Amino acid sequence: MPIVPPPSPIPFFLRPFLWLAKRITGKENVPGLLLAWFPKGAIGAGVFELSAAGAPKDMEARVLAVARIASSAVTGCPFCLDMNAATYARVGLQPSELKILFSLNAAAFESLGPREAAAAHYAVALTRTPVVLSKELVQLLQERFSPKEIVILAATIAQVNYWSRFNQGLGIPRAGFFDDAVCPLPSAQ
Repeated sequence: MPIVPPPSPIPFFLRPFLWLAKRITGKENVPGLLLAWFPKGAIGAGVFELSAAGAPKDMEARVLAVARIASSAVTGCPFCLDMNAATYARVGLQPSELKILFSLNAAAFESLGPREAAAAHYAVALTRTPVVLSKELVQLLQERFSPKEIVILAATIAQVNYWSRFNQGLGIPRAGFFDDAVCPLPSAQ
């Protein structure tokens, strides 16, 4: 349970966005409801979310999903793991590949594919504190991605980090997007 309840009433200008989020996901948008306490923050987070990298125009969906899932695994955010892992089949990931990402087994990242492995290593490095980018990782990124793609990955990973810290800071639980029968989420193990 979140550590604070949603405000009552929800500001009228946020209601259409919360309705749309619920319609798209089929779930109550608890992070959005809690952001209603801070409407300016809700608008900023909404713009941030609407401008998130998407496939195919920005990068392959599989690479973006790997970055999001690896970052979520590092933070251990139940809501983020639940939501990001739920995209696995749509982007062509197998349950065995999810297990690799959940375990954060850096040596096994290579089995995901060259670009996916680089994205996973980058997500882990950018999500850990302090952020440490080795020369080897920078070289790997430069070999496998264009400068634009590296920026897109950094923004995508930063976005997951924002939501992870926000959700964990408010005690937001899983929402039931992901089916644990596929493989258990780290927080469920």
